[in-house]
Amino acid sequence: MYANGGSQQLVQTWGMRGAFNHNWNPYWSSALYGAFAQVQYNGTAKALICGNATWAVATVTTCNPDYNIGQLGVITRWTPVKNLTFSADLTWQHIDQKMVGTTTAGASATIGKPAAVYELRDQDNVLLMLRAQRNW
Repeated sequence: MYANGGSQQLVQTWGMRGAFNHNWNPYWSSALYGAFAQVQYNGTAKALICGNATWAVATVTTCNPDYNIGQLGVITRWTPVKNLTFSADLTWQHIDQKMVGTTTAGASATIGKPAAVYELRDQDNVLLMLRAQRNW
């Protein structure tokens, strides 16, 4: 990120992830996995982002683009025969964002949301993925 004078601004990021897999028998296995990441902008970068933001109609009481994201999941796999695997993967994700306030978005294909007033807040997502995989 560059300031108006062209100087580069500091953005700090870090993250970690891990998993544990257990083979129940030759046909079944399960894994538990998780991840966490954080993004932090320095004061000048925050001022550039918040000063140049084009909020449609907004009441942003705290403009802070920093955020954290976490993920936790479990997957179970069944391999009834060699090279054929069925799996079910359940994942929960959480975005811990630091903005506070509301914004009004008009109906637009670019954001995929109807015209409404939206509260700036943390978000959660749950995903279930079912998969059949055949290897040749």
